[in-house]
Amino acid sequence: MDDDLIVTRSVRVPRRELIVTFSASGGPGGQHANRSNTRVELRFDVESSAAFGPGQRQRVLDRLGPEIRIVADDERSQLRNRSLAEARLVERLQAALHVERPRRPTRPSRASKERRIASKQHRGDVKRTRQRPSRDD
Repeated sequence: MDDDLIVTRSVRVPRRELIVTFSASGGPGGQHANRSNTRVELRFDVESSAAFGPGQRQRVLDRLGPEIRIVADDERSQLRNRSLAEARLVERLQAALHVERPRRPTRPSRASKERRIASKQHRGDVKRTRQRPSRDD
């Protein structure tokens, strides 16, 4: 159980299903960046994963595709980049699995309509007092 990424209460991705590769991180950084393989590329095959139910798998496939690829080279440490990549994978999977509740259309109450009209009336009165007085005043 400790070797799983917890995505939701019902979805746990086994770390053995993740394909992790390391490479040299690009950009400035001197000898450390040129010699250390700190860049992490994490790939996750959604179609062959046993972590999802059929409905969940289809939802993730529709939203993210058959393979999820995440690259992390923010940190100088391979371990921190790996944990960042895993956290990003969890975030993407959570977003893909999220189901919006259907909206139930509602009507405004009579009191809310009256409050709205009263606030519009008040706003109009405020603007009217800002106007230059007419010749009749």
